[in-house]
Amino acid sequence: MKRSLLIPLGFLAPALTLILVFMVLPLVVSFYLSLTNFNVAALLDYSLADFIGLANYQRLLRDELFWQAFWNTGYFVLIGVPSALVLSLLLAILLNQARLFGKNFFKVGYYLPSITTTVAIAVVWRWVLNPRYGILNWLLGIVGIAGPNWFGDPEWAMPAIILLVVWKGLGYNMVIFLAGLQNIPGHLYEAAQLDGAGRVKQLIYITIPLLRPTSFFVSVMTMIGYLQLFAEPYMLTDGGPLNATLSIVLYMYRHGFKFFNLGYASALAYVLFAIIFIVTLLQMKFRDKEIQY
Repeated sequence: MKRSLLIPLGFLAPALTLILVFMVLPLVVSFYLSLTNFNVAALLDYSLADFIGLANYQRLLRDELFWQAFWNTGYFVLIGVPSALVLSLLLAILLNQARLFGKNFFKVGYYLPSITTTVAIAVVWRWVLNPRYGILNWLLGIVGIAGPNWFGDPEWAMPAIILLVVWKGLGYNMVIFLAGLQNIPGHLYEAAQLDGAGRVKQLIYITIPLLRPTSFFVSVMTMIGYLQLFAEPYMLTDGGPLNATLSIVLYMYRHGFKFFNLGYASALAYVLFAIIFIVTLLQMKFRDKEIQY
């Protein structure tokens, strides 16, 4: 019996070792750091890091910038996730048409932004949304609308970030929805047509219900990704103007890699983990209730 266990464990040992060293151990160490005042001085002398218990978490509750980042991230998720889901589903439905000319060209075109580096996309969008020379404000000017200073106005900075991130992720979500649509049996639509159901009724009573597993996966993954918003505001606004685009991860980055308050940054990381865990759990509970219903 022992010999039969040693053989599979021997094969699993390299992978388990990597997981232990690069995932489990950092989680344990970072949690301990969140209970200390580990800072730049402790990088040189670890003995200078004092155990302070939950003081970092108590400090978070009184930190106005944290709450600003929390509400900014919540606003981003609340607007961005539904927009991403609806637009990517509509694109998938359009590209799932059998007689669409140039279907593969559009699939590649929409998917390319999702595999393009964020740095390159940020440079392009900085010019697209430039208040004086940007193509978007130029198009708005044609119809008599004065375009805003997208990244310089606190009211428009976050909508501009949302626009960029949703556009960047459309292709990835679209491909997943396409896979889900192609798994729906065609005879269901034929039966619905024979019963006189139009395209809207087919969408409501066939497509959307049968896409629930796919929609659940896309919504959960999109939600988790959007709660970790970092690269776009870091590249385009650095959290400004007036902290209007400061996200939780960007705030964590500032404390961890600019101010070297690694204890406080670790506490921020675990608070974000708790938020992601709770939101994902709520989504799973909601899905279970739908299935029971």
